Amino acid sequence: MPIDLTRVQDVYKDAGDSIIFATLNLNRRDQASDLAAVEDLAEHLPAFINSMNIRYPESGLAVAFGFSRNAWDYLFPTAKRPAELEEFQAIHGPKYTAVATPTDLFFHLRARNSAVPYELLSEIMTRINANTTTVDETHGFRYFEGRAIIGFVDGTENPNALQTPEYAVIGDEDPDFINGSYAFAQKYRHDMAAWEQLKVEQQEQAIGRKKFNDIELADHEKLPNAHNIASQDNEGGVEHKIVRMNVPFATAAKDVKGTYFIGYARHWTVTKRMLQNMFEKSDRLLDFSTPETGEVFFIPSQDTLNQIADSELPQK
Repeated sequence: MPIDLTRVQDVYKDAGDSIIFATLNLNRRDQASDLAAVEDLAEHLPAFINSMNIRYPESGLAVAFGFSRNAWDYLFPTAKRPAELEEFQAIHGPKYTAVATPTDLFFHLRARNSAVPYELLSEIMTRINANTTTVDETHGFRYFEGRAIIGFVDGTENPNALQTPEYAVIGDEDPDFINGSYAFAQKYRHDMAAWEQLKVEQQEQAIGRKKFNDIELADHEKLPNAHNIASQDNEGGVEHKIVRMNVPFATAAKDVKGTYFIGYARHWTVTKRMLQNMFEKSDRLLDFSTPETGEVFFIPSQDTLNQIADSELPQK
């Protein structure tokens, strides 16, 4: 069975202009009630999205909704589990730690108009508010020229549009969950004052690219732990890719500035190795970036969402 992009949630498209990330925990007081609420959402979410697209056809709405390992096991204890879905474990490097913050449900909503993701999340919450507690809601934005908030163009090393599904969408290796994806969500707070004290040349050495024109530096010009070296996965002598979306967020009056990293992957193990490399090699960018959250989620296909809605997930 080949990958069918009509059955895939929005895991391979642009990060958007106005973005909301939301993570929620199930209340876990009544499993049957929590399950019913999630099944109800799975049933109604496609209609919510279709309605928004009809009312605001130019908005470019894109949506991804997923489950952590803990949520999957709690809600669907007798169902098969996506092959690589696991509870994220903290990664301890010599200087920094990628923290693990267990969370149940994940939403990534984005559009050109900030009212659209707001309206959709409001509709979603009407279905699950009584059964969940919000852990985090982060509103992000597209920065100038598609740059990260630290000033460098973002996403240059992503696979191109034709290759993206190959790297972001589960294939025949897990036939029960084909057309799904694995998302890793990690929220970073930046020390922008310290970052901006660096000369441009020092920033470029830290990232591995030119700041103005985005051209990659020669290897001898980069720091040994430059970001575009430390964040690679070259397992088996081959560079493996994921679809990265780094979304700036800020509360400017409080001097809070950060990046919400979301990585969509066909194989969670690829993202996991990238993270291990970053933290074990003390990625230079981590000297200015503190991870505050970390969790991996399975993003079901449209068919799996239908199975959830109908209580028809494949059983163990």
